[in-house]
Order: sequence, then C-alpha cells, then structure tokens
Amino acid sequence: MKHLSDTSNFSSSEEQGRKLQVIGHIHTDFPSKFGVPRQSGMIPSSEAYITFVPPFQNTDCFRGIEDYSHLWLIWEFSGNLEKGWSPTVRPPRLGGNQHVGVFATRAPFRPNPLGLSCVRLIKTDVFAKGGPVLYVSGADLMDGTPIFDIKPYLPFTDSHPEASGSFTDTTITHRLTVQCDETLLAPLPPKKRTALLETLALDPRPSYQNDPTRIYGMAFAGFDVHFTVDEKILTVQDILPES
Repeated sequence: MKHLSDTSNFSSSEEQGRKLQVIGHIHTDFPSKFGVPRQSGMIPSSEAYITFVPPFQNTDCFRGIEDYSHLWLIWEFSGNLEKGWSPTVRPPRLGGNQHVGVFATRAPFRPNPLGLSCVRLIKTDVFAKGGPVLYVSGADLMDGTPIFDIKPYLPFTDSHPEASGSFTDTTITHRLTVQCDETLLAPLPPKKRTALLETLALDPRPSYQNDPTRIYGMAFAGFDVHFTVDEKILTVQDILPES
C-alpha cells in the first residue's frame, strides 16, 4: 500500500488546470471588508440576496431548495486575491500579534481563496425577472462576492454542539455597548437599523487598534457610519448618505 503522501499518480498540470465556475453573486449591505461580520450567523437581522449567471439560472437547479431552512455557501475571497496566501496568519481576536497555522483558522489568506458560510434561507423567487433569486440572512460576505456552490445545511450531520472551538471559545462573547442617537438612525429602514447596531456591537475594528480619540468610518447599506470606541462603549458620531 502506498503512503498517503505519495502523489506520484497525480498530474501537477491537471491539478493546476482545475478551475471553479462562478454560479452567481451575493448582494449585501457591506461594500467593503471593514465591518463585514467575522463569521456567518453572527448578525441574523442582516439580509442579503443571491443572483445567478447562465447556465445556472435554470429553475431546475433550485427544485426542492425551499424545503431547507439553512444553506452552505462556498465562495471566493475576492477582496484578497492579490495578497496570496501565508502558512501562518494572525487572527484579529488574538490581538493581531500571535501566529496560527492557516489551516487552523478561517483567515482569507489561503492557498485556495475559498470561504464557507452557513446562512438562513428566507425565501426563494425562482421565477424572478432576470433569473432565480435566493433571499438569505446571516451572511458574512462582502457585496458582489462570487459564489461557487450552494449546498443544503443538514442539522443531523452538520451540527456538533460539543465541538471545541480553540481560541474562538474565549472570544465569542466579545461585545460592545452601542450608543446611538435615534435621530441618526432615522434615514435607515427599520430592518437596516437593527442590522447596523448588531454589526457595531461585534466591534468591526482590528483588535490591535484601541485609540478612543480615533473616528472610524464604515460603509453600510449606502451610508457612511462614523463612530468612536472607548473601552467597551461604541458611540455613533454620524450616519451620512454615501457621497
């Protein structure tokens, strides 16, 4: 029996020639990487929708999908392609100064820039003008992110409540108290207000930044959101339409 590390039967040219097809794109309230939730499902009020490109606009591709409550999305870290990959990365929740192996994280700087997210399926519109549309919530993707594949989430095999989460077990409770005047939220639709406040509570800043005088800017749903953070208090300074 050959050792598992023996790759003599594999053609490097064949492996390098493999390509993934983009089947569609997701449309979210996050036009840039700053502020995007660090994991899927963290902002359940954040809604998005997925559109598809030919030949994947065929309605037969979606037959029966409405019977599932959640879906796995396999997608591309399209905002990091030019940076390549690294064998070690520095997770933000470890302060940005501790190195961890790339395969022990969900960092975007990977040998193959593939992301995996679990989202809730809100509704489907397979007969929409322009092709089928899937409406989802809890996505942690930047607006326009290419989608490579969609698979049903199966709770009997995909859920492992007893699983260990390594260093993430100690960071999952990291939350900020958000202070925001109601008048600043007025231009946003009610659903967007909740999603914005939940996003800010997760602290979109890099963990190594801790300057209470610094004003941060985050693009969200067509608005520029300015805020400061002092200790555990995030204060929204302004919410302005994007210029």
